[in-house]
Amino acid sequence: MVSDFNNRIRQVLFLLIVIVLALIVFRQLYIFFPGFLGALTLYILCRRFYFRLTEQRKWNKSLTAILFMVLFMACIVAPVYFAAQMIFQKIEGIMQNPEQVNKAVDAISDQLREWTGQDLLTKEATADIRKKAASFIPGILNSSATMLGNLLMILFLAYFMFKNGRFMEKTLEDFIPLKHQNIDLLADETCGMVRANALGIPLISLTQGVIALAGYWIFGIEDFVLLGLITGLFAFFPVIGTAMIWLPLVIFLFSKGETGKAIGLLLYSAVIIGNIDYLVRITFLQKVGNVHPIITILGLIAGLKLFGFWGFIFGPLLISYLLLLVRIYKNEFSESRARIKTTAQTADKD
Repeated sequence: MVSDFNNRIRQVLFLLIVIVLALIVFRQLYIFFPGFLGALTLYILCRRFYFRLTEQRKWNKSLTAILFMVLFMACIVAPVYFAAQMIFQKIEGIMQNPEQVNKAVDAISDQLREWTGQDLLTKEATADIRKKAASFIPGILNSSATMLGNLLMILFLAYFMFKNGRFMEKTLEDFIPLKHQNIDLLADETCGMVRANALGIPLISLTQGVIALAGYWIFGIEDFVLLGLITGLFAFFPVIGTAMIWLPLVIFLFSKGETGKAIGLLLYSAVIIGNIDYLVRITFLQKVGNVHPIITILGLIAGLKLFGFWGFIFGPLLISYLLLLVRIYKNEFSESRARIKTTAQTADKD
């Protein structure tokens, strides 16, 4: 009995040491945590194809892993880089010559005052917005070193994840203290949610961005390519996301007296841009994993704050995990609870 107690004390102390060391390491490497999440996303999305090539077709593991790294750079990193360059160049131009933006903001403010009779965008409010934007932009521009570091971390970790994928999965399965069926449930839910968010949400964003770009071009908006790109980025945020771009443009057209274009863009944006995501959800997302809009919204709020850019994938996954763990808890312990209850009832009868 005493030996049993001593062993439990040693076990608890050992676990505490492991947890403390893990927290220290995590705190020091937290800046690269998005890189780990990105590598995990890449592994989950590509593992099926990687194992098919290396195990069935007997391709070299190292060269196949490098091939996936090159495809990742070509399909994701390069477009993001050129899009970021376009946005940053425009931002630098605005910072050097802000008069054009100031005139547009003043025109929108005047139009809102004319419609509502209230000064919704006061000079103090617009000045505060401009001040916050001015302080926010340099922070984005200066985060390029961190982004580059996380990109290298993605490539470094994903390479070894691919090469040692089977061993890694077997090790995780041995360490997770759950029944085999619940481990499978956890793995399936993780893969399904990552695919749904990593493929579905960017697809919705890209679709809305392209549709918005076409609409801006049709109705004669300047910088329609850049504004379409920004609209696509804001599409990551459900419900009101894209309206944060096209609604000010509509008001600006009204303020310039271009009523026909304004009404046309308003109808186009509200009917087509605002609803195209639902069409994508009921077609593509139903196949890769349906994500409820509430989970998406709550996940984005939590995820972007916790994980940065990768929060759009792992934020909804975090909410889904919470719901999944409740289900696993029920599966894992309901049988034990029912067995204990049955035993107690039998003992009472005896």
